[in-house]
Amino acid sequence: MIDFLFTGPPDAALTVVLAHGAGAPMDSPFMAAFAEGIARRGLRCARFEFPYMAQRRTDGKKRPPNPARVLLQTWREAIDELSPASLIIGGKSMGGRIASMLARTLEDEGAPPRGLVCLGYPFHPPGKPEKLRTAHLLNLRTPTLIIQGERDTLGSREDIAEYALSPAIKLKWMADGDHGFKPRKKSGRSEVENWDAALDALAQFALSL
Repeated sequence: MIDFLFTGPPDAALTVVLAHGAGAPMDSPFMAAFAEGIARRGLRCARFEFPYMAQRRTDGKKRPPNPARVLLQTWREAIDELSPASLIIGGKSMGGRIASMLARTLEDEGAPPRGLVCLGYPFHPPGKPEKLRTAHLLNLRTPTLIIQGERDTLGSREDIAEYALSPAIKLKWMADGDHGFKPRKKSGRSEVENWDAALDALAQFALSL
């Protein structure tokens, strides 16, 4: 049984299911801002946590993410508890990556989600651009939006220009943004401006579905 945190109208046409990144929970400032922003744009947002993060709430101990098979199974359970046909799945960093891996599997099973949205996709580990995490993105068929900071150390604009990604994937760049879309002061932009731009892009993507 997944313990969801819902934000937004229960009768919304689409629900955006977001999983957290590797180091922060589902109610982090980033996750909360996106859930609330999604709700303000007329969509419903459902957040959940992977087992290792949920366990942190009970004992306060930080631990590494669960093995990929556990993360994938947790995502599958989350989808099964909701209405798969009306879901956009995704999340922050690792949460979005695992969602994209499951989306590719669900395509082969004949039950893909309506869409996929990744908020800062970890294309490679920091400082290791040769270790790509893109194999399943080459032939992905699910309509996908990847929102990425131009300066993201896990996949910058320069890095991604060299990748061969599926035509089903659309990229939206956050000006001068890092992995959480935060720009430098000298850019003249603020973190909130980039978050709002990301949310507008997400809403437009949902509308296109």
